[in-house]
Amino acid sequence: MRIKQYRTQFIKELSPFYDAYEAESFFYLILENKHKLRQIDLALNHELTFSDADLAIWGGFLNELKKEVPIQYLLGKTNFYGLDFEVNENVLIPRPETEELVEWIINENKEGKSKKIKILDIGTGSGCIAISLAKNLPNAEVYGIDVSKKAIETAKRNAINNNVDVTFMYQNILDTDVLTCNFDIIVSNPPYVRNLEKEEIKKNVLDYEPHLALFVDDNDALIFYRKIAALAKSGLKDKGQLFFEINQYLGNEMTDLLEKMDFKNIELRKDIYDNDRMISCKVSKNL
Repeated sequence: MRIKQYRTQFIKELSPFYDAYEAESFFYLILENKHKLRQIDLALNHELTFSDADLAIWGGFLNELKKEVPIQYLLGKTNFYGLDFEVNENVLIPRPETEELVEWIINENKEGKSKKIKILDIGTGSGCIAISLAKNLPNAEVYGIDVSKKAIETAKRNAINNNVDVTFMYQNILDTDVLTCNFDIIVSNPPYVRNLEKEEIKKNVLDYEPHLALFVDDNDALIFYRKIAALAKSGLKDKGQLFFEINQYLGNEMTDLLEKMDFKNIELRKDIYDNDRMISCKVSKNL
């Protein structure tokens, strides 16, 4: 079958589940990943065809997409901050909002390209934050911790594949009494979705991404932030920076939390969708 003809069929079959634009984007993602063909290649050669074996593979993709399995899990990878990352059911799929957090840290620490700094990423998942920072701040010594051993294994592979040196460790931050060394930067994108917000979550996220990395109890939504901030009070160097990705509905609560813990230079920022999404602050130990 001609690929161009199959493209029309593919998009039509997914129409009950996705809009045409998203279905088309899936088609070209699979085409490039499985056949090394781009949209321009198909436009320039209308006679390109799929074999019966190819069609069987594509049928498998269609069946999974109709179940709303994330395309990133089906392909086994995604792109984040210009780098390729392995993703699987043990790690969250990195979001564009988290790229904004990484960009903020890099811009705030451009001197890190020539100055030695030490960074800790808490709840590292796929390692996307830690690895992106290590890649763009080459003199940074970067560490990542996670409560999931399988996530740590994924992060280690991603570090190797992206040719960076990051130390990943298994650690439950809620059971941690003190950080073992002092850092210039601590960053975290911890679980922050309340159970009451589950109805807002799309099926492809709710059914397939790890709940361990997503959800917190409605009655204590800031549990991870409070714990990490407490550890950062002693675990950050003087003038050290703390960065969080946060629940869009809890920006004011996060600001109040950090103010009460006597952090300085608190800054709340919105993401590309105009939601309160990230916050930073500093410790000052010489007051």
